[in-house]
Amino acid sequence: MSRLKFKRVVSLVGALFMGAFLLAGCGSSSSNNDSSSNKPLTFWYAGDGDSDVKPMIKQFTKKTGIKVKIQSIPWSQYNDKLLTAASSKSGPDVLLIGTTQIAQFASSNSLMDLSSTVKNDQNLAPSKYFSGSEKTTMYQGKYYAVPWYAETRVLYYRTDVLKAAGYNQAPKTWNQLYDAALKLSKRGKNMYGFNVDGSEPTFGFMFARQNGAQLMKNGKAQFNSSQMVSALDYLHKFIQNGASPKQDLKLTIAQSFGKDAPIPMFISGPWMMSSIKSDAGLKDSQWNVAELPKGKNNTSVMGGGDLAVFQYSKNKTNAIKLLKFLSKKQSQLTYYKQSDSMPTLKAAWNDSSLQSSKIQVFRKQLNHSQPMPAVKSWDEIGQNYLDVWQKIALQNANVQKSMNTFNKQSQTLIDK
Repeated sequence: MSRLKFKRVVSLVGALFMGAFLLAGCGSSSSNNDSSSNKPLTFWYAGDGDSDVKPMIKQFTKKTGIKVKIQSIPWSQYNDKLLTAASSKSGPDVLLIGTTQIAQFASSNSLMDLSSTVKNDQNLAPSKYFSGSEKTTMYQGKYYAVPWYAETRVLYYRTDVLKAAGYNQAPKTWNQLYDAALKLSKRGKNMYGFNVDGSEPTFGFMFARQNGAQLMKNGKAQFNSSQMVSALDYLHKFIQNGASPKQDLKLTIAQSFGKDAPIPMFISGPWMMSSIKSDAGLKDSQWNVAELPKGKNNTSVMGGGDLAVFQYSKNKTNAIKLLKFLSKKQSQLTYYKQSDSMPTLKAAWNDSSLQSSKIQVFRKQLNHSQPMPAVKSWDEIGQNYLDVWQKIALQNANVQKSMNTFNKQSQTLIDK
């Protein structure tokens, strides 16, 4: 079951926010002054529509008198348009940027250095955000964005199905996860216990971290470390013994998680909540979410979206005003209520709209979530990992040899 099949487009993992910036002529082309301060700001928003963000933009204009033109770009086109604008030096004033892309954009001098802005505004103080979310905005010790919304991965499970297998609560350790999955796979033909996600680039890296692995150290890839190799061996064991399908079964959430639940446990983000509620045909008591089972720890992936100012904007003063406004607690809460994209400000989680027991599981997991390494080539590395994993899952390729080759390939990309 692929998480990409079911997630809401607007919540696409940070690992899929690709590229740099939009087409020439849509924004401004000079960088050093605010000569266009009376012109509307351009805000580039990735998604199929701008309905989720419009309420905050209207509030901003009402308060400041500054008009904002929202350019909503479908995810399928976002990457190419961002790349074009990076080379043309013509783009937006403010943009939504993925959590894995700061390194690429900052290194190409496409983003404004916001370090002084962050330092001089207590409302943007890093301590106000989840640690993992704040780290996504940094490159080489400087801030090039501010956190806007956060997402992390938790364990989804069918409470009734696990109870029948002897588990009255979600597995809390790797050993329990495997034991439960193996028992659940014995229910019959085409029945499994857990989904090892072969379509999510961060999945294996997440488990490696849970096993104590460092993905990078002093600029050097550590993808063939004993901790990462043993983590992938652990995941491969699910597939070898029939506890997980070898590859994406192309099932809808109703087919995989509803009714008899061929796949009663999987790891995904908050976007799956609405899909289950609307499509799986389950009572609220039949399913739940839990923090990830622990290996040596239970580190999850920190994804989401950040807000940045285009380096070549002619209206940086007003651009920063919009960035600050969208970063406020009330703006983040309004955005959550519109889109289900969770706040990055810790204080926002005291709001009544975020108090359900299922939502609070995400709050707890956010305290134990970290972004992928801040390297320019991370998206390409992630895609290459999926190719390596397919050979392991489908062809039983040797994990250590596969990761030795992958590590060399990745280091070449990092050193470019």
